[in-house]
Amino acid sequence: MPLACIALGANLPSLAGPPESTFTAAVARLASCGRVIAQSSLYSTAPVGFPPGMVDQPRFLNAVLALETSLPPRELLATLLSIELDFGRDRAACILNGPRALDLDILFYGDLVLNEPGLEIPHPRLTERLFVLVPLAEIASALRDPSSGRTIAQLLAALSDRYVSNAVVKLESSLWPDKIEA
Repeated sequence: MPLACIALGANLPSLAGPPESTFTAAVARLASCGRVIAQSSLYSTAPVGFPPGMVDQPRFLNAVLALETSLPPRELLATLLSIELDFGRDRAACILNGPRALDLDILFYGDLVLNEPGLEIPHPRLTERLFVLVPLAEIASALRDPSSGRTIAQLLAALSDRYVSNAVVKLESSLWPDKIEA
């Protein structure tokens, strides 16, 4: 079965509660797509990429998980979007890079490189995002980006000059288990 790496992000409460509760509930839903084999710690991260003129928004909660799945990429994406919608996020109605109750992105799907309308794998901005690379490196530092051939550890090291001390902060939460690996 292919291994998919999924990024989780949120900075607003959902119907499930605060972002930690949302993540816990979302992971339970993701388990219906396959088998969760690794899960990073939670990270508090500074918002990035929101539109100019937008007022400050709350920090995000981010994590990454690895999921063995038999779902093809488009079906996996459809399931992720359905889960987001169930937790209160409608991508068509929200502000790009604005506050959200749940964001689920496919980072990798095995060694697949895909560029189709509405679906690009690996995630197109993966190499620019500390809030993704830090938790991904925690669970899969030796994983290779099929586009560049570089490991996650190498991609993270390439961003070390952008690393601001409080940009990505590891959190402890009673609602989220410590990092799991199968």
